[in-house]
Amino acid sequence: MAARRPEKQPLNLRLLHSWDVAYQEAVSIQNTLKKELILRDGVKIAPVNVIAGADISYSRGSDLFFAAVVLLSYPDMQPIEEAHAVERVSFPYIPGLLSFREGPVLLKAFENLQQAPDLVMFDGQGIAHPRGIGLAAHMGLFLDIPAIGCAKSRLCGEHREPGSFPGDHEDLLYQGQVIGAVLRTKARVHPVFVSPGHLISLERSREVTMKCCRGYHLPEPIRQAHLAVNRLRISYFA
Repeated sequence: MAARRPEKQPLNLRLLHSWDVAYQEAVSIQNTLKKELILRDGVKIAPVNVIAGADISYSRGSDLFFAAVVLLSYPDMQPIEEAHAVERVSFPYIPGLLSFREGPVLLKAFENLQQAPDLVMFDGQGIAHPRGIGLAAHMGLFLDIPAIGCAKSRLCGEHREPGSFPGDHEDLLYQGQVIGAVLRTKARVHPVFVSPGHLISLERSREVTMKCCRGYHLPEPIRQAHLAVNRLRISYFA
């Protein structure tokens, strides 16, 4: 396991808005926050030694949501820490507003970490979103940490099929703009959709995602978070 970093300030979450909002207010919040996104490298100077993966799990038709955040050393992907949260969710499922449904319980899981990561990877979209602010972008603003979205499916945009070898990629285009990368992480397996969330560029997002792959479809931070949150959900009901 990589050596633990020197003592660092714990997460200092920004309080950007209330989560108890209706549809039109949620859309207005997205349009306002999108202007705060920084999609370039170098703003946060600290090197990436610890990377987080975050994921959500719930049973279909249930309002009980489970969140897990795992910390891994980077780039060797050794486990460091795991944090969880469980919460009932009232915001309805509305395409394009996933962060208002999943964000509160995810942030509670982050608050339970003993140390802050240098970078976060979410199972969701960054700016590859119709309004340019998916889950990873929205959470990146709250956390004030570089954030990457790595989704299993496309929410918007068009692309050519990437090559069949790991690391092959194509641009994801929406309304004439490059909003992400369609990245092959494993040979002959469906690609993932990578987009920057906050405080990171698309090129760096793609590079980090590929460095986190260990022979599976999903990069290791997200894969480990997925395993952790499913363990949490199963043990809760057991």
